[in-house]
Amino acid sequence: MNRRQFLAAAGATAAAQTPKKRNIVFILSDDHRYDAMSCAGHPWLQTPNLDRLAAGGAHFQNAFVTSSLCSPSRASILTGLYMHAHKVQDNFSPLNAALPTFPSILQKEGYRTGFFGKWHMGGDSDERRPGFDDWYSFFGQGQYENPPVNDNGTKKTETGNITDILTERACQFIDRNANRPFCLYLSHKGVHFPFQPSARHKKLYADKAIPRPATIWHSEERYAQKPEWVKRRRYTRHGVEGLFGQVISFEDAYRDYMRCLLAIDDSVGEVTKKLEAKDLLNDTLVVYMGDNGYMWGEHGLVDKRAMYEPSIRVPLIAHCPSLFKKGQKPKEMVLNLDLAPTFLEAAGAASGSQMHGQSWLPVVQGKAANWRKDFVYEYEWERDYPYTPTITGLRTEQYSFMLSEGLWDLDELYDIVKDPDQLTNLLSNAKIGYKRGRMIEQIADPKLKANVASLQKRLAEILKQTGGDPRRAGEAIAGYANAL
Repeated sequence: MNRRQFLAAAGATAAAQTPKKRNIVFILSDDHRYDAMSCAGHPWLQTPNLDRLAAGGAHFQNAFVTSSLCSPSRASILTGLYMHAHKVQDNFSPLNAALPTFPSILQKEGYRTGFFGKWHMGGDSDERRPGFDDWYSFFGQGQYENPPVNDNGTKKTETGNITDILTERACQFIDRNANRPFCLYLSHKGVHFPFQPSARHKKLYADKAIPRPATIWHSEERYAQKPEWVKRRRYTRHGVEGLFGQVISFEDAYRDYMRCLLAIDDSVGEVTKKLEAKDLLNDTLVVYMGDNGYMWGEHGLVDKRAMYEPSIRVPLIAHCPSLFKKGQKPKEMVLNLDLAPTFLEAAGAASGSQMHGQSWLPVVQGKAANWRKDFVYEYEWERDYPYTPTITGLRTEQYSFMLSEGLWDLDELYDIVKDPDQLTNLLSNAKIGYKRGRMIEQIADPKLKANVASLQKRLAEILKQTGGDPRRAGEAIAGYANAL
């Protein structure tokens, strides 16, 4: 072997041992509920580009957020941490710049990183956040038409629809960085209220019947199963009677929401088309996700925040033919916490032990063992939207267990397998009356009481393991009876 052959062989061996710096494209939409896609069974909404992405990759059937509110969820996506760890508990708090995020880690690994769109963690600033080489964003929620933006430090006002503008900038980023490892984070404002569809979509679906869940209608029998705050929220801007301050009808709001999703679908199509044109689609991990779910009349509610299924379930689609087979519909429980460790594993970068999520690449590669069976849900009461209380909950494969704080009200437990619409609250008779004590002491059925005790124990365990407050599980504390 001559010197040239030796060096070539050594280079090939080193390349084989070096983890591949796979490109990452993450597309996040706002308030996109899990079933608002044609590939998810919507009766008339057509999303051909999302459908194509799902058919060519993996469409997760049980994807959830651990807090159904924009900023807390987005902070969990970036850090892989529960809300109680990253401390972004509302839409005003900034993310601690010292916390590692997947873009900042990838940037240190030599990736070119770009952020385009809604940041929202600390709405009083649109300045560049750590971890990004290319920055294109706006204050808070931004606006749909002719938005003011911060383009890498230059403040200006664009012309057109924000979804299309962000898509164009994302595609330009791919053009500029096609010959080096890159991480693209495309963070859409759509489909957040007030829903303003692009001009090309404004008149579509005018003749379509609006689907309504069975629980949209007022029923004293059903509300007897619920906490009082659920019935009262029905008449606020986050309920069907007070819908968005009564500035728009339910029908018009629903249609405009779906119309806004069409521009999001177009965006997915443009980005994947650009990757294909650059011969990058096969090896790039493309992930589409919603930042939280959305209720459209379930239990008389709209918006998110509550722990009901349409609020916490989200669309999640992944595509990378060189990493996993197409046409998958995994049923494993995956979370917003899992995005950061997944991206880092796909890029061959270490995530560190501080993340609470785990990479779901083993799930789509058929290698997942002992995958999670439960997770914690958290929501902190907001002064500006006081209709929903602080909620701490545990979602398992069978049960949804919800505890509200600071209220003399019912807690909730649903058997999701038998009761997917969450009609029968198994704790409807466990309201604390004149007695002292905790909710569990009001449960007469010993089997139910043992089940609740088990759920509380598991909830406390996860909270303790992840740096949260285990007292939120509502368990009895040793010696507490003597202190009352």
